[in-house]
Amino acid sequence: MSEGQSDLLSATRDDAPGGTQAALPLFDDHEPLVEAKAEESAPIEQQVEREEPPASQVKATQPVKPAAAPPFQEPLEVDPEPLEPSRALVPADFALPHAGPLEAAIRWAYKLGVPGAVLAAPLRKPARPRFLAMVETPLPGDRAAGVALRAGYFQVGGLKAPIGKLDFASPSKLTPPFARTVHGFTWMRDLSSCAPRGQCADTSGRIFRAWIKQNPVPGKGAAWDVEFAGLRLLNWLVHTPVVLSGEGEALKMPLLTAIETTARWLDRHVAGSDDGLAQVTGWTAIVAAGLLLPDGKPRRLHGEAGLLKSLGELVSDDGGVFSRSPSAQVQAISLLIDLRACYAAVKRQPPAALDALLSLMVPALLSLRMGDMGLGSWQGGAAIDDASLDALIVASNVRARPMLESRQWGYQRVKARHGVLVMDAAPPPRPRHARQGSASTLAFELSHKNQRIVVNCGGSELAGALVPARIEQGLRGTSAHSTLVLDEANSTAVLLNGQIGKGVEEVDFTREAVHQGGRRATKLEAAHNGYVARYGLRHRRILMLSDDGSELRGEDVLEPSGKQGKRGKVGFAIRFHLGLGIEARLTDDGMGAHLALPDASYWQFRLASVSGEAHCTLEDSLWVDGHGRPHGVQQIVVEGMAARGGERFPWLLKKMG
Repeated sequence: MSEGQSDLLSATRDDAPGGTQAALPLFDDHEPLVEAKAEESAPIEQQVEREEPPASQVKATQPVKPAAAPPFQEPLEVDPEPLEPSRALVPADFALPHAGPLEAAIRWAYKLGVPGAVLAAPLRKPARPRFLAMVETPLPGDRAAGVALRAGYFQVGGLKAPIGKLDFASPSKLTPPFARTVHGFTWMRDLSSCAPRGQCADTSGRIFRAWIKQNPVPGKGAAWDVEFAGLRLLNWLVHTPVVLSGEGEALKMPLLTAIETTARWLDRHVAGSDDGLAQVTGWTAIVAAGLLLPDGKPRRLHGEAGLLKSLGELVSDDGGVFSRSPSAQVQAISLLIDLRACYAAVKRQPPAALDALLSLMVPALLSLRMGDMGLGSWQGGAAIDDASLDALIVASNVRARPMLESRQWGYQRVKARHGVLVMDAAPPPRPRHARQGSASTLAFELSHKNQRIVVNCGGSELAGALVPARIEQGLRGTSAHSTLVLDEANSTAVLLNGQIGKGVEEVDFTREAVHQGGRRATKLEAAHNGYVARYGLRHRRILMLSDDGSELRGEDVLEPSGKQGKRGKVGFAIRFHLGLGIEARLTDDGMGAHLALPDASYWQFRLASVSGEAHCTLEDSLWVDGHGRPHGVQQIVVEGMAARGGERFPWLLKKMG
């Protein structure tokens, strides 16, 4: 902790006598943030930040008891920004390109198994194997990972492993992050970004020979998962010069043979995958092979039909993938960018649906961008950094603002001057769509300027590198997210292999602009039923971010619901995982915490006295960055016993200086 941060934590305010840990009076002892009844209202902040006028009390209807309409919030005549009509997805966007009877017949015949060479040129012998064009993709790789490869190491998720000691065979004991890199040949992009092609040929050739030698039979083991096979084929086609430069020309025929073998295997098996993104990956590779290899027209026509159909089943009408995973969203966008480059290489116009999809998917991805311009941590993904995200957006050639509100994608974004708030306001993905399905419903992340204040742990998809594989399920659980947990149970069951079970099935959500003490604020309110079956309680969360982004008012409410008994109590914890570098210290009364941020700003978290038996503690946590490195951080935990008949816990997070 820096000297300046230490001073912030230990300084005594003139208006808060009592020593270094005196709680700033964000709440009066008898006045909660949100009152149950309108007639009980009173000012809550009379001594906070003397340079600002005191704010009016925030009141709301108590969900547990019927109450009069709250007079303190005047809805503004401003609706959340809707999707532009041009961005509204309709089934026609996934219609097949216009084709005459001949092309339709070719597509049908190829699907039935007629060889492409016979359909493309029935009156001549098949063309000799060759590459019709070299692809120039605008997507850069990870230069550091490429340098590590040239030095003899795979660098995956922050962990280095010697190339000579990796098992290229399939099946193998590779952890998921390494399996994806090795069997998907995603390392080729990194290698091409670190040096001229001629200087990379030896490294790429060495790895290619080792993999081909240990995987001679198609269809056996993890390497022949549809997604891995699709990634491998696409990377072979797009990054061919990395292998064939210099003396690598001797690998031309083995590479062409491997490409044709993999393409034929995908032709037969891609439709059988039950993973939507895997299907899209496989179909993308098939189309690329149809574009870049001789006699490829039948394969291209077949692949375009399959690709557009699978995209229609992967992407929601607001542009987010149904897995709700930012990492999957990034992969889908990257696939379309590479495929567009393949069309450009052969001077052919891609189907209009590809550009339409990119125009939808990029704003959805940007909705998860925080104040430091990197992505938030959702559905197992790590916090992808700003440079990587910027490179992806530039390569997409899409210029768009972040989407504020979505239903299928499920993330709600509030941008308030220097503050950014993102809330998960939807159920987890359906089991058939889940990849690293996480029980994160009603969790939120908050940043101010370039400082992340409240985060989720993230990074479960990188488990097996620097993130230990044994904690993968824990990182997907509710406790790894900044939300309420009942009885240490997940709001949605977290299963093995990225899958999820029963839990949250519905989320009620409203969004509105309100007046608060003469200032505007954006109010998000959502409730889920994930705990109703077990505990007879619904979790309702209200978040209200001021227009300058310096104050977040919240309330977590447990409402009785269902047929479960309402007597007794149940343990709960409301977790607020703190951003990297934030130093936290509890107040003397255990009802709040002082926060010193790396940018020398000072924030305070405060729990209202109406919160019954609840009190604050500090615990260790971790946060996984975009490179797969776990960092030790702190978390504020509001915990206690909640009445089965209903309970509410108002709190305030405010910038003090």
